[in-house]
Amino acid sequence: MPGTGGGIGALMPGGLTEVSYSTNSANALIHLYRAEVGKMTAYRQRLDMTTNWSVVTTAGLASFALGDVNNSHATFLFAMFMNFFFLRLEARRFRSFEIAHHRVRIMERFFYPAMLGDNVDPGWHQLLLAELARPRSPMSRSDAMGWRLSRNYLWIYAAVLLAWMAKLDLDQPKGWVLEFPDALSLADIGSFPGWLVFLGVAVFYAYLIGLALRAARTYPLEEG
Repeated sequence: MPGTGGGIGALMPGGLTEVSYSTNSANALIHLYRAEVGKMTAYRQRLDMTTNWSVVTTAGLASFALGDVNNSHATFLFAMFMNFFFLRLEARRFRSFEIAHHRVRIMERFFYPAMLGDNVDPGWHQLLLAELARPRSPMSRSDAMGWRLSRNYLWIYAAVLLAWMAKLDLDQPKGWVLEFPDALSLADIGSFPGWLVFLGVAVFYAYLIGLALRAARTYPLEEG
């Protein structure tokens, strides 16, 4: 558990003593902390880079599809696929980020309070050793995808969906009237009927929303 107070010099059982942290062990933990923070910074940049790839790709494909009436609306379906690829890539990077984040939080909650004279659980070393021996992310892949969806990608997917609908509408002559079920044929792609395309898109978006909703409601380490 985190420190419970006592201030500098409170060397009660479980607190900091000369035996608890030699100079070498303290320096090793400090260097480990710096390394893990550096790793977090690198993965934070990678996360932003993946989101940028998604935004740029979406903008480029949307400009291509909307730039000429002869360009197929299937371009937006390809954009959905590419964004899903970027989402999975970003979720994997996010899980790696959380491994380093978890180690940093362990040291911030136990090592530094102990160095400042607070009383902490003397068994916290085993928690850090376990994380070093078998690195594991504190969240599952589906949770990581859900968190990245709720933070960034649902907005991107919403823009793709609206642009796709606009493309289907712009390809029709002025004055046309939307009537069901004939309107489903607007999404025809070659021999694939439009109703099947609409159904596939609806199922895919329902899957994305489900991922976002079932992601861990509480952030693994703190609210973020």
